[in-house]
Amino acid sequence: MSFDAIVIGGGPGGYVCAIKLAQYGKKVALIEKENLGGTCTNWGCIPTKALLTATHLLDESKEKASKLGLKINVEGFDLSQIMAHANKSITLSRKGIEFLMKKNSITVVKGTAEVVNKNKVRIKETGEEIEGENLVLAHGSMPTIFPPFSDVEGIWTSNDVFLMKELPNSLLIVGGGVIGVEFATFFSSLEVKVKIVELADHILPYEDDDVADEIKKSFARRGVEIKEKSKVTSVRKVDNGYEVTIVDSEGKEEISTVDRVLVAIGRRPNIPEDVKNLGVEIERGVKTDLAMRTNIDGVYAIGDIRGQVMLAHVAMYEGVVAAKNIAGIEAEMDYSAIPSIIFTNPEIASTGLREKDVDKDKVKVYKFPLSANGRARTMLENIGFVKVIADKDDETVLGMSIVSPVATELIMEGVIAVRNKLKAHQLEESIHPHPTLSETLLGALEGVTDKPIHM
Repeated sequence: MSFDAIVIGGGPGGYVCAIKLAQYGKKVALIEKENLGGTCTNWGCIPTKALLTATHLLDESKEKASKLGLKINVEGFDLSQIMAHANKSITLSRKGIEFLMKKNSITVVKGTAEVVNKNKVRIKETGEEIEGENLVLAHGSMPTIFPPFSDVEGIWTSNDVFLMKELPNSLLIVGGGVIGVEFATFFSSLEVKVKIVELADHILPYEDDDVADEIKKSFARRGVEIKEKSKVTSVRKVDNGYEVTIVDSEGKEEISTVDRVLVAIGRRPNIPEDVKNLGVEIERGVKTDLAMRTNIDGVYAIGDIRGQVMLAHVAMYEGVVAAKNIAGIEAEMDYSAIPSIIFTNPEIASTGLREKDVDKDKVKVYKFPLSANGRARTMLENIGFVKVIADKDDETVLGMSIVSPVATELIMEGVIAVRNKLKAHQLEESIHPHPTLSETLLGALEGVTDKPIHM
């Protein structure tokens, strides 16, 4: 069989690229060795958000019901039903992608792709060979694990959480990045004693310290212990779990015994030998230009295999850009306004520049607290803020960070502003509905234009 394009990997980048190519009239084969949807649908975004939806409702019921005059008796939870909800969410998402493949007449091949050359791919299990004019590498990534953790039996990665049958009583999470804090939120809601160990100066090291400080207030309320500027130097299995040695930046040693250890220190690109043998240039991941082209003509790479911004929504748009270029439409990626979203409680979202990365003399920074927002008061929410960073001279919005309920939805105003180089006054002069959490953005924007009303 011969195609205009062969896409290897059915994750967010791969399946979106395949659909876009089909919409441009191209004949497409998509090869996937496991299930459509990739890590995001099957082991990441979708199941974690399903789990967190359950625990968020549990937290709301326990913490707010009586204050709101509701006589709700929260008896507890059934882990098997929470996991069943996550699995149902996975199945529905997967079936949705399968439907889109059929709708767009994309040939889906189940099996492991082995690249023979840039125009030919062999299916490992069957020996079938598929030829294509263009090749898109969308192999994704896998959880990172290394010594001492890789040498010890039963250490969890994020994938293992979705296979658990019972909760541990205590859990040590190695890594305080996005994956680590989301799982800390989930497990602490179910009354698991959680400790996070983070090597950097603060958890969520890619976010500003005030963002991390705000979410630490929430974790403190939940009893989550956080060890920053610290690392795990040894782990050994013992009768009642794992004995873990933690050393801080001053060399002080602490030994803890926990039921489970979850390693959440990120993911690494999945680059098999056949891809390396193809001759693509590799720098951490497969290197591309902004059109998603590799150094080999007709070969593109998108998503986590690039080892750059490893987010599903970025992979999706990289898939669109690759498809456009294959179809003869010139397009390049713009990474200036990527939304970073974290489903803690409250949620965290940011886009554009962070305060830690800017020259303070060239920008205006204004922060509006959630506690000053009317809608937040009706929701009994008081942890959080909106921070806007704008150019000092012309007040172009350069970045935004939000800690708030539904921050992951609110951030889109910031994304549109940064992407389109909008001025703070343009957003401020757009009437925000009252009473809503979106008015916290308005408050921060008014601060930037030196006209804060509600502060």
